[in-house]
Amino acid sequence: MTEAPLLPPPAAASSPAASAPLRARRRRRPWRRPRGLLCWAALVAFFFLMNWWMFSRLQDPAARPRFRLRRHPPSPANSSLSTLEEVRAADKGKRPHKVMLTRLLALAAHALAEAESRPEPKDLWKEPINATLWRPCSDQRDAEVSEGVNGYIIISANGGINQQRVAICNAVTISRLLNATLVIPKFLYSNVWLDKSQFGDIYQEDYFIKYLKSDIRIVKELPLELQSLDLEAIGSLVNDTDVMKEAKPSIYVKKILPILLKNRVVHFVGFGNRLSFDPIPFELQRLRCRCNFHALRFVHKIQETGALLVKRLHGHMPHLSPLEDNLLGHFARKSIPTGRNESSRYLAVHLRFEIDMVAYSLCYFGGGKDEEEELETYRQIHFPALTELKKTTKLPSAAFLRSEGKCPLAPEEAVLMLAAIGFKRSTSIYVAGAEIYGGRHRLAAISRLYPALVTKETLLSPTELEPFRNFSSQLAALDLIACASADAFAMTDPGSQFSSLVQGYRMYYGGGDLPTIRPNKRRLASILVKNATIEWKEFETRVKKLIQQTKQVHERPVARSIFRHPRCPECMCRSDS
Repeated sequence: MTEAPLLPPPAAASSPAASAPLRARRRRRPWRRPRGLLCWAALVAFFFLMNWWMFSRLQDPAARPRFRLRRHPPSPANSSLSTLEEVRAADKGKRPHKVMLTRLLALAAHALAEAESRPEPKDLWKEPINATLWRPCSDQRDAEVSEGVNGYIIISANGGINQQRVAICNAVTISRLLNATLVIPKFLYSNVWLDKSQFGDIYQEDYFIKYLKSDIRIVKELPLELQSLDLEAIGSLVNDTDVMKEAKPSIYVKKILPILLKNRVVHFVGFGNRLSFDPIPFELQRLRCRCNFHALRFVHKIQETGALLVKRLHGHMPHLSPLEDNLLGHFARKSIPTGRNESSRYLAVHLRFEIDMVAYSLCYFGGGKDEEEELETYRQIHFPALTELKKTTKLPSAAFLRSEGKCPLAPEEAVLMLAAIGFKRSTSIYVAGAEIYGGRHRLAAISRLYPALVTKETLLSPTELEPFRNFSSQLAALDLIACASADAFAMTDPGSQFSSLVQGYRMYYGGGDLPTIRPNKRRLASILVKNATIEWKEFETRVKKLIQQTKQVHERPVARSIFRHPRCPECMCRSDS
């Protein structure tokens, strides 16, 4: 007997006999719908009950689950890293900044631990012996007094304290060249520096006028009859586009002197690096040195706080020297013991690694896409011209810029250099600069290797720092004092105007006792790129060699800045000549 199929074939439904049971089933379906509705009602009721239960749990504090921020116990290796910073970074959807060269940092930590009992290299805290042959002498005068009868020169300097200082001394030199009277310089407000300080907030006006009275005539304001002039309308407003960068003195005689004689006043706006270093008459170059190293003295507020910094860094006030006298004035003479305690030496490091420098460099520092997006946003706001240039011009890659030494040294790169040339783990290090890009997480790369790390913010109390808050140029003046007075100073960006100014001060006043470490960033980059394979001994040897070569004492090369390298006959004299 053959079994009937479970489902009839499609053709069977067309016969009357086969369609009778189907019609019967269709007539009975309406009786099944209440069951479906009941199922749906039960399901909805279930969800209502679940929602009610969850809501009641949320309303009951005792029933809530407790979520805690998991904090790992701090270890000596990372005690300087703020957990709060990690939380803030997480709130912003970003991880803390990554640190590069972790393998070399681990090797450096091991090497420093082993070297702690060994003596440091003898040349770490000294310049080569022939540096003692040079002494300051730009305060010597031979030229006649300039009466300033040809008119008045005004400058509105841009940039931070370093650019402003260069502009001031260039203006003094131009005033002498054109036999003009200089009006006390003004400083332009910058959306980068965010500092409203004027000349008298940073430098002693009366001292400046008095010290240079044998060189040029200086007044605090224009005569009343000239104050109402529309300088732009009469053609006396001179922008940086009107005078080429590092223009020769002859350009000023040819283009600016006629305007000065005609209108009795010329106003330079910006005036950044608008006077050449060579060729220039001997006495004018000497005047520029005299202005920078003698005539510009900080106001008492800065001197007093700077003296506090130096005292706390050394553990006492160091012996009085021409450098301390220039930077600190009579505050350097208070409570001065005899001699300098060997154990109180400190190294100053200028980390030019603020976000503006990092963004402008177009370099990459290991932070991935988050870093790239953050820096690009910053560039769009603060460097729109650079952003537009990127759209129309193929710029060098970040890797190429690094290989050419065009990138600022990150804190981890700087600390590897210091470890390689022999500074012990116990070395006291003063870190100068504004807020480091990457914050305390990035600075941990230094503090893990050199725990005796301080800044002006850690050495001074909030009350002592309060008068300087929101005045970046005045804060930079404190850094300048601490760095210039240090027993050794390490530059991380030889192109930095701040580092160049500090180096010049140390060269001018140091007498061979104030060494400056100047890395060749291109050669250093060629060593650091081998992070994954190079052994510490080889790294140490190669870094020592490149730093040793930069310590050679030589006369200022042609066209080199006298603010950075004053070792030349116009500024300094040789004792063997």
